[in-house]
Amino acid sequence: MYSLTTTKMCSKSFIETLLQRAQLFADGKEPWKCNGTVVNVFFEPSTRTNLSFQMAAHRLGLHVLNFDCTNSSLKKGESMLDTLQTIEALGANIAVIRSSEDWPAMELDKKVNISLVNAGSGVKDHPTQALLDALTIKQHFGYFQGLTVTIVGDILHSRVARSNIDVLTKLGAKIQLAGPEHYKADDLATFVPWVDFDEAIEESDVVMMLRVQHERHSEKFPYEIGEYHQKFGLTQERVRRMKPNAIMMHPGPVNRGVEIADEVLEDGRCKILQQVRNGVAVRMAVLEVCLLGERYGHLVSA
Repeated sequence: MYSLTTTKMCSKSFIETLLQRAQLFADGKEPWKCNGTVVNVFFEPSTRTNLSFQMAAHRLGLHVLNFDCTNSSLKKGESMLDTLQTIEALGANIAVIRSSEDWPAMELDKKVNISLVNAGSGVKDHPTQALLDALTIKQHFGYFQGLTVTIVGDILHSRVARSNIDVLTKLGAKIQLAGPEHYKADDLATFVPWVDFDEAIEESDVVMMLRVQHERHSEKFPYEIGEYHQKFGLTQERVRRMKPNAIMMHPGPVNRGVEIADEVLEDGRCKILQQVRNGVAVRMAVLEVCLLGERYGHLVSA
């Protein structure tokens, strides 16, 4: 079976192949005929990712089941492995999983004979978000080599940051991080530079803002909203200092007036809705390769 649980096991060449396929879908190309059933297992709330996977599966002609975790045997103590084995026994082909935990993908993949797709887990992995972000950047610039991408905000709790660092570095971009010292991540500090946001804004080709993830914080948020926005938000003044061809991104949901000013969201260089559109194309490519992987070679067996 073919699975996508992390980008860390994906080569540069495969990422490029997947992005090429996703671009064809974004351009309206009809997919190869797929047969099968996708079960979306979301242990966390989601709008964009959940609907995007549903839309992607429908466009591929797949059957879609949305697993209601709140009214399942998980509430009775059933493990994720038992749940996935049940989904397999029912005849599903792919389980799309979103979890607040860094789930043990390697062990799960060894014990079930269905494809597993990580729709976001813990603070470590969000592979399809990084892929759709890469596609958005490629559409705008046409290349990655030498681009400066500044990721700003709650780095410590961000799986989006970690997956983007992995994917974009493989593709040739230079990554740097900015935000409150409070949200520095020790696991990234040794190989990704931490920079001053106001200095970085002028040299960045891509500014990727991150949501402050209050639900993952064990401590009180150390800033008033207005104070955070002035220090680390994408204000109109900062946008005026960006390169003319630079773009702004955000994985969503956006806290208006916190990470990004309302007026900035209307700027033509803000690519948030394009990211959403690209999410469908990328997830079509991922689901397709899980079912028809022999046409591509191995994706990744986590």
